[in-house]
Amino acid sequence: MVARWTPPLPAMPAPPPERAWQRLPVPPGYEAQWRRLVDAALEVGMGPDALAEEGLDPVAAARGWKPATVALYSKVARYGGIALATVRTPEPDPPTLELRPLSSVRSEDPEHLRTVAWCALALGWPATVGQFRTLRRDQVHPTARRVVVRTDDGEWSVPGALTAWHAWEDCRARFPALADSPWVLPALRRGPGPASAVGAQLSSQALQVTFAKHAVRTGQHLRLTAPPSRREEAEALAVQYLTLSYDSYRRLALAAGAEPVAPRGAVRAKRSTARAARAAVGRRA
Repeated sequence: MVARWTPPLPAMPAPPPERAWQRLPVPPGYEAQWRRLVDAALEVGMGPDALAEEGLDPVAAARGWKPATVALYSKVARYGGIALATVRTPEPDPPTLELRPLSSVRSEDPEHLRTVAWCALALGWPATVGQFRTLRRDQVHPTARRVVVRTDDGEWSVPGALTAWHAWEDCRARFPALADSPWVLPALRRGPGPASAVGAQLSSQALQVTFAKHAVRTGQHLRLTAPPSRREEAEALAVQYLTLSYDSYRRLALAAGAEPVAPRGAVRAKRSTARAARAAVGRRA
């Protein structure tokens, strides 16, 4: 047979975004993150081709994603076969930050006490949001001096968390649905989903939003209650809390010396610690 030139096929129209996403395989181990990426892209009418061409900027702007979140979802997109440029996960900025106010009990509000207990545990057990989401009450053991967290990966001793833990446990004991819940961070109200219920497992996104609200409210409290001698310091801390995410909180706890729970973030925390040490040496010189 004589080979002959065949003209290229005319440009085919792109399939609708929802159908285009369905054609792509879900990256193993990132099912939940892939689903959230697809939902966010569909909200702005973007299919995989548009995402590869325009990048994550339109999606990040619509969702208000922070740089660390953009870095995470760019990685997930690449795992799913979408050619996106590598986005480096930002280091904690500043490399050190006073975190104790976020673990201090200020009221008896259940949402406040739940988040305070989370922050207090995370200072000594700096787990990811997903690990906290699946943490069960039978894995947390208060002793006379500290709280001990035991998981399949090991055992962690958490000093300084007893007050927050007991305050949260006393609060949830007043509500049967919370008292019977096996989760350390259960839902406090029903959501829109059919499986949502008080005491049910919270989503990772809901936990991220809860932490961000708690950080902002803690900053507002510092502004209102700081004595004149510490007003400037409280103002600076409140400004940092305005944009603080749990991912940054966790990396800051790791940089402060907390024992790693998962590989994610541990290397960046070590780099932050080394950078802060070099800066201190430079200031002394």
